[in-house]
Amino acid sequence: MPMALLAADEPPPFTAHNLAGASPCLLLCEHASNRLPRRLGDLGLPPAELRRHIAWDIGALSLAEALSRRLDAALFATGYSRLVIDCNRPLSVPSSIPERSEDTVIPGNLGLDPAARAMREATLFHPFQAAVAGHIEARRPGCIIGVHSFTPVYRGVARPWQAGVLFGAAEGFGRALLGALAAPGLCLGENEPYRIEIEEDYTVPVHGDARGLPALLIEVRQDLLADAAGIAHWAGRLEPAIRQAIAACDGPAG
Repeated sequence: MPMALLAADEPPPFTAHNLAGASPCLLLCEHASNRLPRRLGDLGLPPAELRRHIAWDIGALSLAEALSRRLDAALFATGYSRLVIDCNRPLSVPSSIPERSEDTVIPGNLGLDPAARAMREATLFHPFQAAVAGHIEARRPGCIIGVHSFTPVYRGVARPWQAGVLFGAAEGFGRALLGALAAPGLCLGENEPYRIEIEEDYTVPVHGDARGLPALLIEVRQDLLADAAGIAHWAGRLEPAIRQAIAACDGPAG
C-alpha cells in the first residue's frame, strides 16, 4: 500500500467555517497556509522562503475569517501551502505544482513522477474542490469571493494599489464592489495586480463563471494586513462594500 501524504496527526487538507451562515456570499481562501506535509520536508527551501508570498497569501486567512464573522458567511480555507499544490490553478498548468515561483526554484517539486503528483492532487486539491462544489450545489450561494493578498513590490517594481478586485464574467458585481470600496486617497485596481485567465485560474472560472454565479477575487496588499489592526480595518472596509455590491446586483440581502 502506498504511503499517505498526510499522517493521521496532521491537520486536514482544508477547513470549513460557518457553513450554515445566513449570508448569500461564499468565501474561499485558497492560499491560506504555508504549512507543508511532514512527508515532504521543507521542499528543499530555507525557512525564510516558506514565510514569503511564494508559499501563501500573508494575512489572507485572518481577513477571510473576519469577513466570515462579519458577513455571517460560509468559508472554506486550504490547509497547506500552494507550493505543494495550488488550489486556485487547474491541474494541467505548470503553476499547479510549481517548479519555480517568481525567481525561486522549488527543489522538492522538480521532476515529480505521475504518482507523486497524483498523491498531492488526491490528498489536497480534490477534497477542497469537492467540498466547495458540494456546498455550492447544496446552498446555491448568491456570489463567490476568494480572499487573497499581494506583495507591495514585485520583481523590483512597486505596486500602487492598496487593493484590487479581479473578475471574469461577473463585470457588474466586480465594478459594483469597486464602486462601493472607492474612497479619497485609496488606489484600487480593476483586474490588478492580476487578471483572471480561464487557462490559469480555478475559483472564478470553474466555481463561479461556469455555474453562472457572480464570482471574483479580492486582493489586499500584504503590508496593510500585517497586524490585527490592519485586518480589522480592511474587514470593516470590505464588509459594507460587499453587502452594497450584492444589493446593487440584485442579489439576496445579506
